[in-house]
Amino acid sequence: MRILLTNDDGYHAPGLAVLEAIARELSDDIWVCAPAEEQSGAGHSLTLSRPVRVHQHDERRWSCSGTPTDSVMMAIGKLMPDKPDLILSGVNRGANLGDDVTYSGTVSAAIEGALAGIRSIALSQVYATEGMGDSVPFEVAATWGAKVLRPLLAMEMAPRTLININFPAIPADEVQGVRVTRQGFHDYARGSIVEGTDPRGYRYYWFGLHGIEHSPGHDSDLEAIDDKYISVTPLQLDLTHDASLAMLRSAYSR
Repeated sequence: MRILLTNDDGYHAPGLAVLEAIARELSDDIWVCAPAEEQSGAGHSLTLSRPVRVHQHDERRWSCSGTPTDSVMMAIGKLMPDKPDLILSGVNRGANLGDDVTYSGTVSAAIEGALAGIRSIALSQVYATEGMGDSVPFEVAATWGAKVLRPLLAMEMAPRTLININFPAIPADEVQGVRVTRQGFHDYARGSIVEGTDPRGYRYYWFGLHGIEHSPGHDSDLEAIDDKYISVTPLQLDLTHDASLAMLRSAYSR
C-alpha cells in the first residue's frame, strides 16, 4: 500500500513525525509532501498568485512553499510516479472538530485527496492547554493511530467522502474507545479576538484560541472528545442542502 503523508503544521512539525510512525505500522511504501511552513487555517486554499516551489529532501520526501492543497496536488500530479492508495493528513497539533473542519488545512488536504478519488483520512490531536507550542503531547495519536486506521482500510469508502479522526487530550490509557460521530456545531458568538499594540504603537488583532462554547449533540464529535473517546467522523464533499431544493425550485418557477 502506497501512502502519501501531508499536514498543515509544516514539514518539520512533530505531528508529521508521529504520523509517519503510524503509517509505517501499515506499510513501508511511505511518501511525504507537506508545506514548508505552517499553514494552519489555510482551509482548501490553492496558491494562484505566485509560483509554488518544491524542495526535495530525499527520494520520497518533499516540502512545498504553498498550502496543504498545493502539497497534495503537487505530489499526485508531479512528484510521485503513481497515485497513492491512501492519503493521511496530520497529525494536526490541535482539534479539528465541529465547524472547524471548514478552516482546517489538515482536513482540506484530505478533501483534495478525496476529490482525486483517493482514500483520504485526516488525523488531529486535541490538546488541553493554550500556549504549548511544540510541547503538545501526541501520546494518544501515537498509541491509537494504527488501531483506529486499520478498520477503515478494510472497508469500502463511498466516493467523494473522507474520514476525520480526533484524539482526545488525555493519557492514552484513559481513552474509553472509538466512537463514530457526526460533525458537531460550535457557538462562534462566544469566540475571542485578542487586541494588542505593536512596538511602533500600531494596533493589531489576533484571533484567539480560547475555548469556544459548543452545544454537543448526542452523537457529535465534540461530545465524543468530552467523553474521552476518539471520534471518527465521515465527511462528504457534496455541500448541497437537499431539503432546500424543492423550496428554491418552487420559488423560481412562479
